[in-house]
Amino acid sequence: MTLSTLSRRQLILAATAAVSLPSFADGPEKIAVAGWSKPITEVTPLLVDADKGFYRAQGLALEYIPGAGGGDAIRNILSGQADVAFTDPGSLFASLDKGEKLRAIYDIYPQNVFNVVSLKKAGIRSPADLKGKRIGVYSLSSGTRQNLQVLLHQAGLTESDVTIVVTGLLNFAPLLQGQVDATAATDTGLLVGRRRGLTDVDVLEVRNFLNVSSDLFVVREETYRKRKEVLRRFLRAYRDAAAWMIAQPEEAATLAGKRAIDGTDPALALEVIKARNASSVSERTKREGLGALDVASLQKAADVYRQLGLVQQPIDMAHVVATDLLPGASR
Repeated sequence: MTLSTLSRRQLILAATAAVSLPSFADGPEKIAVAGWSKPITEVTPLLVDADKGFYRAQGLALEYIPGAGGGDAIRNILSGQADVAFTDPGSLFASLDKGEKLRAIYDIYPQNVFNVVSLKKAGIRSPADLKGKRIGVYSLSSGTRQNLQVLLHQAGLTESDVTIVVTGLLNFAPLLQGQVDATAATDTGLLVGRRRGLTDVDVLEVRNFLNVSSDLFVVREETYRKRKEVLRRFLRAYRDAAAWMIAQPEEAATLAGKRAIDGTDPALALEVIKARNASSVSERTKREGLGALDVASLQKAADVYRQLGLVQQPIDMAHVVATDLLPGASR
């Protein structure tokens, strides 16, 4: 990713050490984001407002609500605990299948970052080799589980052909200790694992089979209708924060050391941030800006999930995706 792929406005904002704060007569408006994880390095754009002021510049008081998987994030917006969910497409599809009225408003990571990792001695070289194996997932409501199901489908397998074990977030200890034969993870999870001594592994990357967005910002239909202006300001702030992280990865890594629970290793934090920067861009974002949504790609993924039996009802993503809140979109 080069800076030339960002808009001029994003570059100007990213290059500044802080942003000026306009006056909002009634004070900042609260907006809560439900995450799929604890406040970890890869969500740095949501953690550094005290330092950078991206959200305050838009008249917002940002709150980050931790979770354990994308399903958690959606449950937190459905219960009213949060306004925006940071979630994966699989969790979105599952909720839509249950009849929930939701809208996808921003593509956080247009690249698929999920994988399945095993020690070389296990001999897992293809999805077919997963049959009969014990496989770890972050949680039963996480994208790791759903993307594992995508991989299994490539070999004509289902979850009934393997044993699913909940190992927790970024946890390769069960793999190293022989409690599981493979672990479903993300690219950043694998970076952390390698840093902690994970070597001699085989990696099955889900993007080689289905390269769809890894995470989206999702809101309830009611929130979309009633708080459009607030959501526009939130997306503008997030895009500015993401552009800053791309332009200034070293500064972002330094701030992750202050704000993220896993940011204590500066070199690792920088690796994680660079990986997330890479997954934030695509050919579409180069043309349309960060966050641009690809309806056709999401529709393909929804169709695959139905073929897998992960959802029962047909999903029309053209009625789910909302592009009018993105920075620069016509109203």
